[in-house]
Amino acid sequence: QVQLVESGGGLVQPGGSLRLSCVASGSIWNINNVGWYRQAPGKERELVASITSGGTGTTNYADSVKGRFTISRDNAKNTVYLQMSSLKPEDTAVYYCNSRTYGGRNYWGKGTLVTVSS
Repeated sequence: QVQLVESGGGLVQPGGSLRLSCVASGSIWNINNVGWYRQAPGKERELVASITSGGTGTTNYADSVKGRFTISRDNAKNTVYLQMSSLKPEDTAVYYCNSRTYGGRNYWGKGTLVTVSS
């Protein structure tokens, strides 16, 4: 079992920045990949960014956030971050942390709300 807790969401003006955190606990040794997903009202959940657990961490980004968002990890703190800059109203969504184990099992956090509005 893996438990994930997100934090860092809130209200920010367009052009602003936020940093989301995802703290993992439990069987973290079994995590192969951690991703940030988001779900806006009336839309399907979509992958925003992901990072692998091994080595220096291979990252992957949705086209809509490339150059604006950065995913990183701190293994000592069992934490994955999502640094979001140049935020747009269309980035408004609930952001979820996901971990996938080497066996292919998925775990989800409860999400944190990001609202980009003036």
